[in-house]
Amino acid sequence: MKLYGGLDLHANNTVVVVLNEQDQVVSQQRVSNELALVLKALAPYQPDIQGLVVESTYNWYWLVDGLMAAGYIVHLANTAAIQSYNGLKHTDDHSDARWLAHLLRLGLLPTGYIYPKADRAVRDLMRKRSQLVRQRTTNLLGMQNLFARNTGIGLNSNRLKQLTPDAVQQLLPDPDLALAVLSNLAVVRCLDEHIAALERVVKARVNLHPAFQPLLSVDGIGLILALTIMLETGEIRRFPTVGDFASYCRCVGSTQLSNGRCKGHGNTKNGNKYLAWAFVEAAHFAIRYNAQIRRFYQRKVAKTHRMVALKAVAHKLARACYHVMRVQVPPDVNRAFA
Repeated sequence: MKLYGGLDLHANNTVVVVLNEQDQVVSQQRVSNELALVLKALAPYQPDIQGLVVESTYNWYWLVDGLMAAGYIVHLANTAAIQSYNGLKHTDDHSDARWLAHLLRLGLLPTGYIYPKADRAVRDLMRKRSQLVRQRTTNLLGMQNLFARNTGIGLNSNRLKQLTPDAVQQLLPDPDLALAVLSNLAVVRCLDEHIAALERVVKARVNLHPAFQPLLSVDGIGLILALTIMLETGEIRRFPTVGDFASYCRCVGSTQLSNGRCKGHGNTKNGNKYLAWAFVEAAHFAIRYNAQIRRFYQRKVAKTHRMVALKAVAHKLARACYHVMRVQVPPDVNRAFA
């Protein structure tokens, strides 16, 4: 008898439901988030279980890794693409788990990508670096605003980082304001040290794979951005078309049209925010150092908003990188930004 399992994962417990081929519930129970308890609930049915479905929640790593290590075929459900039957009067955790198993049984389950465990820690280390960079930027902007409000002086980030306590006190005679800036400076310098340490570890842990090596030849992309794109992309073959990759990078619009009119907008946050950041960052550098890309950007700015024009450059770079990674062709600026 073929069985199918659905697991509705929460912060502190998991609802485990097993269905048979007739969509009948063979077992359902709620267990604490302990791998041993989940495996115990599934153990009597393991020989007949054709697959298990786990929701793609923020805390799925431990459960999916543990189930796969125990020999189960595990699918990660793409929750953004799953819709329950609207006619249901009552739903709960058990019905959600049954619905996941039901979709798996019918072969209609929209799945997400299970990132390889071996590379996941390094990828998350790069994500931590990105978080620290954002925090550093927040502190630098706070200091710039403070100086602008109280002195009318505009200081760039490099000038701020070079400030000494004496220089701060000269620019800001008020001791409270000086203390605020010195606190920001201490945080920025601490973050600089930890960001550099993370970069050293990442560079020691992983090198650009041969398929991703040509990324360094794309305008605006250096080693850190290339590593970010490689680690966030994973297996490039999982994107059948360049449009799928550009959509995953949040570089395409999300407008619902009917008869030529806009009827609403879709999920604009659907995709990988780290890849979206990487290509926007690459766009900034490409505009600065490549004259042809800069002219393309300026033409877009003349017709639309600056951020829309920047996103257009990021979209072009994402498409170019897809072909570089997938087909292993050198980047062609003339073709991409004609």
